[in-house]
Amino acid sequence: MANAEISLTAHKINETYVKALEERVDCLESRNVFQDDVIEQLSEELAVHQSEITELKKQIQLVANRIKDSGQLSSDKEQIEPPPPHY
Repeated sequence: MANAEISLTAHKINETYVKALEERVDCLESRNVFQDDVIEQLSEELAVHQSEITELKKQIQLVANRIKDSGQLSSDKEQIEPPPPHY
């Protein structure tokens, strides 16, 4: 009977070990799915931000060009029309 008890105890330990491993694998799979979802969300958000940055760069370039053009216009006006004499 001692041999049967040892076998039964070993079987219970083995079942407990297998259940613990299954729980750990389930937990890891669950975390993996969650992380995949977060990565996908971050990727989509990054794409949105990249397109916004591209648009903002275009707008900054337009503003810089307008400022540059307005600076040239004002210097042209000064050359055409001299300032009034001071009294």
